[in-house]
Amino acid sequence: MMSRNYWTTGLFLVVCLAMLLPAVAQRGSRAVQSEEMEDYYEKWLREDVVYIISDEERAVFQQLSTPEEKEQFIEQFWFRRDPDPRTAHNEFKEEHYRRIAYANERFTSGNPGWQTDRGRIYIIHGEPDGIVSRPTGGSYVRPLEEGGGVTAVYPYEKWRYRYLEGVGDDIELEFVDPSESGEFRLATFHWEKDAIIMGRVPGGQSLARQTGLATQADHPAYTPAAGGAGYGPENWYRRQRDAPFQRYETIARVGAAPVIKYKDLKELVEVNIRFETLPFEVTEQYFRLNEAQVLIPVTVQIKNRDVSFELENNQQTARLAVYGIVASLTNRIVTEFEDDIVIRYRPDELEEGLLKESAYQKVLPLESRNRYRIDLVVKDLNSGRVGVIRKALIPPAYGEESLEGSSLVLSDSIQPLETVPGANDMFVLGDVQILPRLNGEFTNTMPLGVYYQVYNASLDQSTLEPSLRVTYNLKRNGELLRTAVDENGESLQFFSGRRVVILKELSLAGLEPGDYQIEVEVHDRLTDRRIKETGPFFVVRG
Repeated sequence: MMSRNYWTTGLFLVVCLAMLLPAVAQRGSRAVQSEEMEDYYEKWLREDVVYIISDEERAVFQQLSTPEEKEQFIEQFWFRRDPDPRTAHNEFKEEHYRRIAYANERFTSGNPGWQTDRGRIYIIHGEPDGIVSRPTGGSYVRPLEEGGGVTAVYPYEKWRYRYLEGVGDDIELEFVDPSESGEFRLATFHWEKDAIIMGRVPGGQSLARQTGLATQADHPAYTPAAGGAGYGPENWYRRQRDAPFQRYETIARVGAAPVIKYKDLKELVEVNIRFETLPFEVTEQYFRLNEAQVLIPVTVQIKNRDVSFELENNQQTARLAVYGIVASLTNRIVTEFEDDIVIRYRPDELEEGLLKESAYQKVLPLESRNRYRIDLVVKDLNSGRVGVIRKALIPPAYGEESLEGSSLVLSDSIQPLETVPGANDMFVLGDVQILPRLNGEFTNTMPLGVYYQVYNASLDQSTLEPSLRVTYNLKRNGELLRTAVDENGESLQFFSGRRVVILKELSLAGLEPGDYQIEVEVHDRLTDRRIKETGPFFVVRG
């Protein structure tokens, strides 16, 4: 009896262990992935951008805790350095990684090329305008600015830059390899390559010493204070930029992170060094305009609690600036736009207003057979916080024969207009005003408004009207919960030979919080053609 109990207990433990192993393995896999991501971020900070990241940026990055924050930081880091945000490529980023690859290929010597002094300077400043290379050293005739005379030098390279921003004009940098191991070190002074002076052996006299006007003790390498003063025969021919303190300053500047050129995006955006990014959401819909064009409403939505309000004329006021640029994949600028958003509440309304969202919309007519990229920048003018989003716009190529549909728009506010809308009115499609719910969130007390366009529906030749059966299926996890059927065209707001506009308001009463889908199926009974479009949404507690 006891042996059977032990066997049963053992079997139970085996089964439990078998059930736990997948979960343990999954947790282990997630832990490995997390470690890999941390290694990636650590490498990015300590290798990829170690020479070009500012101290302020490094401090901010080290304080970030989540992968999402770090990814957002990295994206903005490169965006701030992009010389032309209107193009599809970030030329600065591409050039930076090319320089790293070049440094690793050309300057590796015991250490990876990017870790060497030549690699560091090349990565920061790029190709010099001129290089003098003495890879084996040997006999060397000093120019007058180095004191004149003949000496022997270690292997060295002299790099010349005509101009370095933040450093100055006509910059000379020397890299010396005193160990002749291939490890060239950035020298502060020109005499560091002088094997005789630095080796403290006789010979290699300067012109001043050859004529008896100076001794070896007068050389700045031996008496830095005297050399730094700029007087004495050893310094007669020395250039001002070779003065010790001048050289110290040059070497310090040349090794610093390069100056960031903040691109103002039409004098609208100044990137905040604190990287307090402004979160916002963007969505786009596609509607057929004509045979060659598609109408694309691009909508920006921002939570009021994420913007700063200041008291202005007895009202709590937030001011936002929006800038957008649309380009084709061949980098042709299609359109640019900029607008201001002003949000106002009475002081007693602000608390309730912070629970709401504000929205902006730009309607773009674009060619239907091209692809585009849009860059959107939103700046909180009160706090200086900035948000940036780049995304693709891919208009569908609508045909002339098949039954086709537009994007499905879900909204809690769809209102037919009684007057003709203005050319620049936002949230207007035809004679209907629609405020889409970008986050897809509805409470069960809100109406679920559906806006949909159907193209190429057939018209009954006797009535010149379409004959459409529209079915609205409410689903959750693929399971059908409710169905509403329009047999007689009550939800057809407009029709012509080219398009049919469908409007429908559905009740969400009684739905529990969770994820749902609304499926709109259109059946053209004249031709027996069908199309179907599904839109996800979420029910949240009111």
